[in-house]
Amino acid sequence: MYQLQLQQFSGPIEKLLELIEEKKLEITELNLAEVTADFLKYLQSLTVAIDPRILADFVVVASRLLLIKSKALLPNLELTSEEESDIKDLEERLLRYKKFKPAIILFKNLYEKNYFSVSRPFFHGYPPVFHPAKNADLDSLHQAIAKLFEYLNSLSLETQKIESPLIKLEEKIEEIIKQIEIGIGQFNEIIKQKSKTEIIVLFLALLHLLRDQIIKAEQRERFSDIIVEKSGSYNQNDK
Repeated sequence: MYQLQLQQFSGPIEKLLELIEEKKLEITELNLAEVTADFLKYLQSLTVAIDPRILADFVVVASRLLLIKSKALLPNLELTSEEESDIKDLEERLLRYKKFKPAIILFKNLYEKNYFSVSRPFFHGYPPVFHPAKNADLDSLHQAIAKLFEYLNSLSLETQKIESPLIKLEEKIEEIIKQIEIGIGQFNEIIKQKSKTEIIVLFLALLHLLRDQIIKAEQRERFSDIIVEKSGSYNQNDK
């Protein structure tokens, strides 16, 4: 079982989501790079082939965490109805997880006591038997199985190609610097008419420039526009 090992949290990834949803751990305080690095470290430690389901689950969870964090850091970021439904679906799944969690403990205790099956009291003591429906015969069963395999074969033939444009962080860092040089210092103006992916990369570029003290940024009120300008130590070589 994959366990996250982070500075703020250690435990199953489901528990991490539960903490975020309950506001016990703010999404803005979570280092998504640390989550990814921890998962990659886990993959490298494996001596057997990784279960594709673990990879798929991690990608789904990580993408939704990234979506939630982007919305938290950029309140003006508009989400599509599909993205909003993804967040709502995550909330509903967490709610179901909380409801089923006590049942998981119950079934675990039953399993440890070797209680492997549960039946209605009326049939207690009777040997297990197969009771097909009255209208079931070999012909109808054959048709049902044939339809099932026909459907499965159609799924294997269907392919979908998803292309996503590559946006380089270095290019967006250069773009922010150029915008500042021509007098555009409002972050909302810099991200105007940009795609959501570009906005997120531009925000990451802004954080990199702040970290390197190439620019200064000021936000006078909560959720107000971010004012960006060159720092006193900025020069052309900083590019």
